[in-house]
Amino acid sequence: MAGNNGGPWGGGGGNQGGDKDNRPTGGGGKRPNNNDPQIPEIDELVKKGQEQLRVLMGGRGGNGNGAGTSGPEIGKGAIFLGLIAAAVVWAGASFYRVDTSEQSVELFLGEYYKTGNEGLNFAPWPLVTKEILPVTRENIENIGTGQNINDLGLMLTGDENIVDVDFQVVWNINDPAKYLFNLAEPENTIRAVSESVMREIVSRTDLTPILTTGKGAIAAELEELIQTTLDSYNSGVNIVRVNFDKADPPAEVADAFREVQGAEQTRDTLEKQADAYANTKLAQARGEAAQLIAEAQGYSAQTVNQAEGEASRFISVYDEYAKAPEVTRKRLYLETIEGVLGDVNKIIIDESAGEGVVPYLPLNELNKGGSN
Repeated sequence: MAGNNGGPWGGGGGNQGGDKDNRPTGGGGKRPNNNDPQIPEIDELVKKGQEQLRVLMGGRGGNGNGAGTSGPEIGKGAIFLGLIAAAVVWAGASFYRVDTSEQSVELFLGEYYKTGNEGLNFAPWPLVTKEILPVTRENIENIGTGQNINDLGLMLTGDENIVDVDFQVVWNINDPAKYLFNLAEPENTIRAVSESVMREIVSRTDLTPILTTGKGAIAAELEELIQTTLDSYNSGVNIVRVNFDKADPPAEVADAFREVQGAEQTRDTLEKQADAYANTKLAQARGEAAQLIAEAQGYSAQTVNQAEGEASRFISVYDEYAKAPEVTRKRLYLETIEGVLGDVNKIIIDESAGEGVVPYLPLNELNKGGSN
């Protein structure tokens, strides 16, 4: 073994032809035969892999002999920065914010977990995911606008007429969990329920109330029935209001219907005028009747009072007559004669005075005084 100065590879002795890994670099040595282990080739592949890894992690490549520059230190820093970046990304995917107009639903492996609160919430991704829904936003479904062939709004009324109905359903979300899990297509469901309920109401209502004064009552009933139906589905939907302002006859009979409506309005106007005239005459007749009744009652009271007064006076006279019949009889006689002859233009002279007195009386003057 001491005489073999070629080294372990059969080459020259000393440091000739070898690097720090004891791989031959000169031409004096001889590579092992094919049966020996291929250690130099495997080692070379490992070093190339390390070099490529350092380049990918942000380091710099070596000089071809495996002598890299700061490779291990830069690789550790890059790994640390990568971990920090991954943590930031994970935190950004796990923390979320819910506004006052929103609500969130957290899902644990796709199943309902809980409902998030207003403000900052934490859902550890990827095990827990979230769905944020605007719960105060009002959504509008226009039905019967004729935008497509299935939305013409033509409905059959209770008196077998056809009416063209156009209305709006305004809704929002009041339970996000039910809204997400119980309705596959919320908009289409709300439209189908609203149209079905409207057809039910119209089918038992006559045409005239639908076109004239019955819209308010129909809208109130429509809103109540839509909400009841959606609640039975556990839909998590709240009906805010229903706008039902338009109901017209079909375009084919619109002109004839307007003429009928005009005739009905004219009839209503004439009926109201007749009612007003009748009320005026009736009130006038009632006033005159009341006046006549009041006058009759006044006359009756006056006559009764007068009769009662005369009766009272007669009774008082009778009482006095009963006390002194002769005096009272004479006074009554004189008063009666005075009442009868008081306005007569005559001069009565007692015969016992004699005829000689007459020429001396100023009869003309007496007559003038009597006439006055």
